[in-house]
Amino acid sequence: MIPIKTASAWRGTADCRNCGIRESVLFADLREEDFALIHAPIDDLAFDAGATLVHAGEPVRGVMTLRTGMVKLVRMANDGRARIVRVLRTGDVIGLEALAAEVYESDAVALTPVGVCRIPAAVIHRLNQDTPRLHHQLMQKWHRSLREADDWLAELNFGSARHRVAQLVLRMRHDADPTLTTLFARDDMGAMLDLELETVSRAINHFVRQGWITALDRTGRSYRVLDAQALALLE
Repeated sequence: MIPIKTASAWRGTADCRNCGIRESVLFADLREEDFALIHAPIDDLAFDAGATLVHAGEPVRGVMTLRTGMVKLVRMANDGRARIVRVLRTGDVIGLEALAAEVYESDAVALTPVGVCRIPAAVIHRLNQDTPRLHHQLMQKWHRSLREADDWLAELNFGSARHRVAQLVLRMRHDADPTLTTLFARDDMGAMLDLELETVSRAINHFVRQGWITALDRTGRSYRVLDAQALALLE
């Protein structure tokens, strides 16, 4: 696993009104008058790759909406191994279980440098009570999180090793350009897919030899998808 670092930098109070991705994050439906309900500061934070944003089991103090980068949610399996249960991207919410639980259910670890807005639990509960639009949006995000967790288990933890790796390649394609995909360290991919590091590497190398993907950097993280159909048809 990637060594966990704790370095982070506070950039100051977030400017929710002028947020460049406001339409895709938690406060998309807030109106001007709703901001008068926010009395606690919403912090703009930056974390290095490998940093742990929240720890499983620690008391919930709020949620984080992901503005840039990618975060993995990690839980310990019964056999003591760390399993990656989901990957969060721009617009996703870290710690959404704060709405119904007293502690965080997973470690949230930055896969890349990330930027987040940290929203205190008091703000969430106040807006949830006084702004029905936010309550509806939170419920939509919760439902989407559950659906994505089910899809993750269904697509990435069943089938042959090549099928699982291919599904991950396809799921990590960029929204803006589906021909581009961003992968992670091979041991992280193995933890996501319940595969050995060497098995993941062999599958990726096979896809490259077949001409289905091609590497765009020397680290083996960025690829161009040349034949998505071939990857999708793997069993």
